[in-house]
Amino acid sequence: MNLKPPASIALDEMNIPHDLYTHDGSVHSLAQAAAERNQDISQVVRSILFRLSENEYALILVAGPNQISWRFLRRYFRQSRLTMATPEEVLEITGYKVGSVSPFGLKTQIPILADASVFQQPAVSLGSGVEGTAILMTKNDLRKALGEIEVERFAKPL
Repeated sequence: MNLKPPASIALDEMNIPHDLYTHDGSVHSLAQAAAERNQDISQVVRSILFRLSENEYALILVAGPNQISWRFLRRYFRQSRLTMATPEEVLEITGYKVGSVSPFGLKTQIPILADASVFQQPAVSLGSGVEGTAILMTKNDLRKALGEIEVERFAKPL
């Protein structure tokens, strides 16, 4: 039985057009995910959860292999120290396992910040909440679905 991923359900509820792509096997790299989806690596959006303090988290969206500037995030969130969330924290806060995290259908309402790189390609793919299945959508539909989030330039190309 093939159930619809939680992120897809959330997008349907917002009337946001999107498609699903299910990989035939395990995905081991960004390059593999992009190739199987017939995309450039810069079209794959990663959703990374950061722990800002004891019970405070933020979801950061970045395209492809770009590296997030920790210095920028510390300044932006006015934190002298922050860490990437543990896999257990990711599951607890988002409701999703690492590798399937989506900004849609989150278990907990948290701030979301996107790097401008996320909106440089006409179409993107991102986590669906289910391992091995991705959401594919246009950058305009992604922007609409995300609503009034902050979009900054804080990632550095590898």
